[in-house]
Amino acid sequence: MRALCPPSVIPTHRSDDLLRVKIKTYQTVHKMNQLSNKIALITGATSGIGRATALAFAAEGAKVVVTGRRQAEGEQVVAEILANGGEAIFVQTDVSIESQAENAVNQTIEKFGRIDILFNNAGVEGSFSSPLHENGGDVYDNVFSINVKGLLFVHKHAVRAMLQSGGGAIVNTSSIAGHIGFPGAGVYDASKHAIEGLTKTAALELAKAGIRVNAVAPGAIQTEMADRALGDHKDYVAGMHPIGRLGRPEEIAAAVVFLASDAASFITGVSLPVDGGFTAA
Repeated sequence: MRALCPPSVIPTHRSDDLLRVKIKTYQTVHKMNQLSNKIALITGATSGIGRATALAFAAEGAKVVVTGRRQAEGEQVVAEILANGGEAIFVQTDVSIESQAENAVNQTIEKFGRIDILFNNAGVEGSFSSPLHENGGDVYDNVFSINVKGLLFVHKHAVRAMLQSGGGAIVNTSSIAGHIGFPGAGVYDASKHAIEGLTKTAALELAKAGIRVNAVAPGAIQTEMADRALGDHKDYVAGMHPIGRLGRPEEIAAAVVFLASDAASFITGVSLPVDGGFTAA
């Protein structure tokens, strides 16, 4: 990865805890129900950004369909939403299998009657330590089957439902890796560049149908994926962000809520970097 600046001092756990308190306080004091009575389907919602967004959507008044491959984790997310007075169900889903992607959409409609919001978040990182000439087809197939083909499968069936109900909003999880290159992570980069292109194309195709399509492009975020991908380099990568730390899943969730809400009603076809200034340097 390119070195933008020497590693910065990483915030202490106390700083992270303070950030969580600030986010929670904002949600409590300024809760506006931006997604009141909206029906939201989220892929890859069992952990990380997907989990945080499921909780944020529910806090903003949406009814949430949590999907992912890990049943126990998915049911825990639903339980947390229910415990806080929200509505949610879990549908175990591997988005790389079209019949399962279609089932997630069908289960959403069966339970709640329609889909207003799709957050296409499911993704895997593949290898972050091998140059392209050392990657085999298995790495490409694994990453693209979920990150790109899986996105297409869910998009296909969700859009058909949205067209019948009169519109909606779609947010795809891209990455700063969809805007720039990272040596050693070429296949992942390629999948995120593909998502950028798919987002723009879908936005143009669906604009007149009342369906907005945008992407969120996170920097490095403190998730299980980041732990796997960055390993011992995590603190150094944190220092590459001008803000001087990794992002929190809740910070990405806040951006997704905005893009999915009526506050973004004139925004389509964009990729919003939420990256602590990384791509500004």
